[in-house]
Order: sequence, then structure tokens, then C-alpha cells
Amino acid sequence: MTRITVMDAIDQALAEEMARDPAVLLMGEGVATKRRALVEAFGSARVRNTPLAEGIIAGTAVGAAATGLRPVVDLLFAPFLCYAMDELVNSAGKLRYLSGGQFDFPLVAIAMTGAGWGVGAQHNHNLEAWFAHAPGLKVAMPSTAADFKGMLKSAIRDPDPVLFFVDIALAYTDGEVPAGEHLVPLGRAARRREGRDVTLISYAKTVAVCEQAAELLAVQGISAEVLDLRCIKPLDEAAILASVRRTGRAVVVHEASRTCGVGAEVAALIGEHAWDALRAPVLRVTGPDAPAPASPPLEQAYVPQPAAVAAAAQRLMAGAETAACV
Repeated sequence: MTRITVMDAIDQALAEEMARDPAVLLMGEGVATKRRALVEAFGSARVRNTPLAEGIIAGTAVGAAATGLRPVVDLLFAPFLCYAMDELVNSAGKLRYLSGGQFDFPLVAIAMTGAGWGVGAQHNHNLEAWFAHAPGLKVAMPSTAADFKGMLKSAIRDPDPVLFFVDIALAYTDGEVPAGEHLVPLGRAARRREGRDVTLISYAKTVAVCEQAAELLAVQGISAEVLDLRCIKPLDEAAILASVRRTGRAVVVHEASRTCGVGAEVAALIGEHAWDALRAPVLRVTGPDAPAPASPPLEQAYVPQPAAVAAAAQRLMAGAETAACV
């Protein structure tokens, strides 16, 4: 185990997978400039800077994947994925189906998302629900450095296209990461804290928000379980339902706006399959349905905070029946 940042964990995963499989290549805006060690180790043919043209980058990756390569493309900020929607949604996500299963499309698209750097609305927009809604795509959003390494390695080896979102506020946080081979399967949630009264369900940076809320609740004698989804699609439905059946209450927390978000999907899943175990309605604590502000104080006001999550859990414990949203 070594203690490294999320960005170093991503670099480690890329280096190990490129060393393991000569079909893995890296393309994107500034990747060869930012990752000189990868260029020196694997050459400029496998680590390439590209023009600022997200559609072309993603389209090239789709073509490369169809020929048997395993491209990883870095598209920088999540809102730029709007320029690559046709290539990612209409090509990468559908061509395995359209080809009758004759082709795999093993590509990974990395993008930073979320609040934390005050980059404003055109660089900060949580789009994970858009891509989870698209058939054929997988969507990963880790919360720990170890998971960033293990899930990126799994994503590169996956036969299907994977959107791999890096919550920007986590980029330079650190954590213990296993050296060498470390794989974390896609679609497997992690129980970060055990509890008996309420389940706090989240992913990416708001997992830490839920852990802080659980500490606040513990002071009040409320035992909160924290479930880290880690992957939005495939969703670990069994872990969600098992946790809610243990506690009888759930609060879903994410930074993306509430309407048609991941929280709605999780709430519907619980309603359909664990209704008999519920002792209160499922609540959501989310970002507002508004563009992200650039001002750092306003940006932090935009993000769900531990006090709001704890307040939602307290309302559930008190039997309140109204929904919550920040």
C-alpha cells in the first residue's frame, strides 16, 4: 500500500494497463503534455495530444475500438462531452447491438465533473445521469484513490464503452492504494459505514458528505449506514436493497440536479422492490436545478452539505413525509 492522490492513482492505472496490453492507447487534449512519463515509457504513438475537438477525439476512439484497440480518451471537463454525444451515445453505445454482437467497443472516456475549482457553469455540470440513460454505456464515479485505480483498470479491460467521471474536488485528495494489480469490478457498491437506522446512498465526493452527516447523526443517537454506489451503471441494486432492508429508511445524496437524476432511479428501485421494508419515504438531497456558479462560496452553497443530509435523516426518523432538496 502506498498513499497517493487520485490523479496519481489514475496515472498508475494507465501505466499498468499500457504495460500489460499493447492495445491500450491514450488520446486527448494535452495528455502527452501532462503525462510525460507515459510518453517516455510507451512512445508518442500510444500517448497522443489531440486538437480541441471532442467529437473527433471520441469518434477516433470508436473507430480504434472497432479495430481491436483499447483507447482511453481524456475529454477534460464533463460539459465538453456535449460535443461528443453523437460519437459516444449513437456510435459507441449502440454499435455492438447494431452489429449483432460482432464488434466490441472497449473505450474509456475520462472527464472531470463537479464543484471544487470554481470553474463556472460551462466547465462544471454533472452529466452522469445523461449517460446512464443511454443504452450500451457504463458510467463510473469513484470516491477513493484506491477505487480510481481499481475501477479504471477494470474499465479499460471492459468490452463496452465506459464513461469515467473524476469528481474535480477529489483530484488531489489522497488515500491508501494497493501497488500493482488491483481491480475493482464495475457495478459493485461499497458499504463505507455500517448503521441500523437509515441508509445514506451516494457516490463521488458526496460520499464524504454522507460520512460527515453520519458522524453528526451519531451524536444524536442515530445510526446511519453509508453506501458508496461507485458505479452509476451498472447499478448495484442488490447492495441498495439489502441496505434499505436493514435500516428501513433511505436518503439519496448527489451533487447533480434533482430532476430525473440518479436519486430518482434509486428511489424508484427501492419503491418497487423494498416497499415492505420502508418505515418512511425515500428522500433526496441534491444540487439545485440551476447552472453551477463560478464564485467559490456560491459553488459550495450549491453542493449538498452534511447538515442538510443529517436534517433529512432526522426528518425520516421523526416520520416526516415531505421530500428534501437543497
